[in-house]
Amino acid sequence: MPHLVILYTPNLERETDMGALCRSLADTMLAVRDDQDRQVFPTGGTRVLAYPAAHYAVADGAEDYAFVYLNLRMAQGRPEALHRKIGDALLLSTKAHFQPVFRQRHIGITLQVDEGTEVFDARHSNLHPLFSKT
Repeated sequence: MPHLVILYTPNLERETDMGALCRSLADTMLAVRDDQDRQVFPTGGTRVLAYPAAHYAVADGAEDYAFVYLNLRMAQGRPEALHRKIGDALLLSTKAHFQPVFRQRHIGITLQVDEGTEVFDARHSNLHPLFSKT
């Protein structure tokens, strides 16, 4: 954890590099620091995944509108001020990435940050040891 999942209308693929957006948002997440200047998200656990919607309808359909939905899911325990800091940083990076697209077309962006109680949580990974400082 954390996992940032992006769902977007595929009409954006000809106008922007979604892989570059994923890398930019992962870098943004890794740069967030808490009040003690510690990295908030573990490097080995940070994931950003983007998926084009196979089917979609946006607004009234009068134009070729575009939409991007970002959902950050993270473990519990961080203070509300840190939630806002994370959300603001991700939104800023997302807006910067899509600025050229905003000049060409109508596009909506929604970002949600979720932190909740899991009813089941299992993990299996050999990534974390790669980034441990031991």
